[in-house]
Amino acid sequence: MTAVTEAILKVNARGDKAFVPYIMAGDGGLEKLQPTILRLQELGVTAIEVGIPFSDPVADGPTIEKAGKRALAHGTTLRKVIETLITFADEITVPLVAMTYLNPILAYGAESFAADASRAGIRGVIIPDMPMEEMNIIHPTLKNSGIALVQLISLTSPAERITQLASASEGFIYAVTVNGITGARSSFAENLADHFNQLKAASSIPVLAGFGISTPEHVKQFGAFADGVIVGSKIVDALVNDDWATIEALIKATQLSTSN
Repeated sequence: MTAVTEAILKVNARGDKAFVPYIMAGDGGLEKLQPTILRLQELGVTAIEVGIPFSDPVADGPTIEKAGKRALAHGTTLRKVIETLITFADEITVPLVAMTYLNPILAYGAESFAADASRAGIRGVIIPDMPMEEMNIIHPTLKNSGIALVQLISLTSPAERITQLASASEGFIYAVTVNGITGARSSFAENLADHFNQLKAASSIPVLAGFGISTPEHVKQFGAFADGVIVGSKIVDALVNDDWATIEALIKATQLSTSN
């Protein structure tokens, strides 16, 4: 069992849902990375998705794209993010999941990346521009370093593709809840429960809902049929505005065992 799966199942076992905030590394400068991660884990998050800024993102909406541009303006690179994480890795108590693209990893060198990422506390990687059929470019190296390769599954994936992606995914299944890019939504499709039931039937690892989730009500809505949620744009906005009350409210919505 991967460290990411273990962390999610531990939260589910006590009656709560997993909460995974997305942060953009380097937004506001890499010096903010340590206090942000330490405060999030102090508030009780299950894991943290650490976004690596990239000049040509494939799935990011305006909020995260702007955060990426701000981070790039600060000179943030994949290597600098990992070097920064290593400086306080002994203080990190939750699994980190890096969201990056294939080219930065290849430029870094797959084996060097996996070894350094492991030292930095990264226990999972999401590579949205890498088709499952090409995963062997990096998967064996990640596996040897104890890093899970998480697969995204969209609402439009046919049944056969869902089965293939679910079988290939490690750590958790990243269930994309909307058609399109990241960013807050006011509503979602009505047949999502059926979609999540299909995903859960296809694999024994946890299924987390991501994309568009931005309110405690959304968190509770998806908590009815998912093992947890990933919140991105709302977290990025809240961090920019130093609005920790919003982040705490989102986390609290997953803590069902203490809500009564």
